[in-house]
Amino acid sequence: MSAERSAVCLTGPIALAMLDRVSIHDRLNALGITLPPATNPAANYTNYVVTGNLLYVAGKAPLPVDGKAPKGRLGREFTTVQGYAFARSTGIDILSVVNDALGNLDRVARVVKLQGFVNATPEFEEHPQVLNGCSDLMVEVFGPKGVHARSVFGATSLRANLPIIVDSIFEIER
Repeated sequence: MSAERSAVCLTGPIALAMLDRVSIHDRLNALGITLPPATNPAANYTNYVVTGNLLYVAGKAPLPVDGKAPKGRLGREFTTVQGYAFARSTGIDILSVVNDALGNLDRVARVVKLQGFVNATPEFEEHPQVLNGCSDLMVEVFGPKGVHARSVFGATSLRANLPIIVDSIFEIER
């Protein structure tokens, strides 16, 4: 394992402070993440809105796998582990939108909030563990600036039968 990669794996306040000195582009490379083009809005709205020093990102879904969007519910078609991966994938699309909006992820001052909607069976109870996929990604990418408030809700259905949708708010540097 390279020194770069092992630095990303460190935990605790000292490691998070060290991450603050590395560019977001370098952090993404160390994590093995290449941002894809941001997905387009699914209807008559925009991917993001900037007002004051806040960037609001519209609800995003997991990236397609082999050209197809995942469809189904947690607790039926998908496990919690798969849901975590879907939430992480959703976070990557959110980062692509933020990058498009700002031209540079280093302009993110803080991840303010994530709000997740999990398409799940009535018996499913692991919504927080699913959304951790997106939350963990934000901390890995932004370090201490990635720690955020959040909400997660179970839903009996989501558009296009997607397993998760996450909307987000970022504080930005002008």
